[in-house]
Amino acid sequence: MTRVPGSTHHNPLTQRIAWVLWPSFLMAGVMEVVFFTLVQPEDLHFFGEPVALSRQAIYTLGFFTFWAMAAGSSALTCFLQRSPWEMNRCTLAPEARPIGCPKRQDGCGGSS
Repeated sequence: MTRVPGSTHHNPLTQRIAWVLWPSFLMAGVMEVVFFTLVQPEDLHFFGEPVALSRQAIYTLGFFTFWAMAAGSSALTCFLQRSPWEMNRCTLAPEARPIGCPKRQDGCGGSS
């Protein structure tokens, strides 16, 4: 299927990925600003030892950690908001469905 410029048809997977990654990216930025306003990178300890990384490395790791956490939350929200139709739809072509399937189209479906 070719995509026409200006078309409103979107790939659902691409759309869901955007729904997860974009808001989580924005929230990671907010979380990083708030966290590193309150905590200095030099004050961080890991298993009782000071973190032996540069400030920039700590900020970078912090951002990606916050982004991963926010993306996990957004992904869970997208997973839980799926409709019953999305959850129960059959991914097999009508002729590939097993005999007895009520949605089979060759007349070999179950009872009518």
